[in-house]
Amino acid sequence: MPETPVESSYPGERLGLPRTGSTSVARVGRRLLALLIDWTCATILAVAFLRYDPWALPGEAGLSTFAPMLVFALVQILFIPLIGGSPGHRILGMRLVLVRGGWVGLWRPIVRTVLLLLVIPAVVWDADQRGLHDQAAGSVLIRG
Repeated sequence: MPETPVESSYPGERLGLPRTGSTSVARVGRRLLALLIDWTCATILAVAFLRYDPWALPGEAGLSTFAPMLVFALVQILFIPLIGGSPGHRILGMRLVLVRGGWVGLWRPIVRTVLLLLVIPAVVWDADQRGLHDQAAGSVLIRG
């Protein structure tokens, strides 16, 4: 028999997380700002080291068009297991944890990042404000 979804009065309640404060679910504004920080840093690194030209027309840029995306993905995949989140997450006081606890491991950041780069999984959320990319990885972005 299928389980009936549990009603929750705030994001994270079904996961056993507090409504506010440390270890509560990180809200959308904070997450979007972290994404902006990470993407800006990735673009700066791509310009500095990978000859990415942000002003080039799409036909002229060639494969360098994907340089910021490559840097962004590498930063996500490296920093999530090492420091518990991307630099943008950590600057804004967030960290990525497993719903069931424990270390995030190495494969989860890869799955999460690939789905994040596809965009759609990141903007389809459940009641706990977890995107499909976090659901697939079994993770949740929390404050703290």
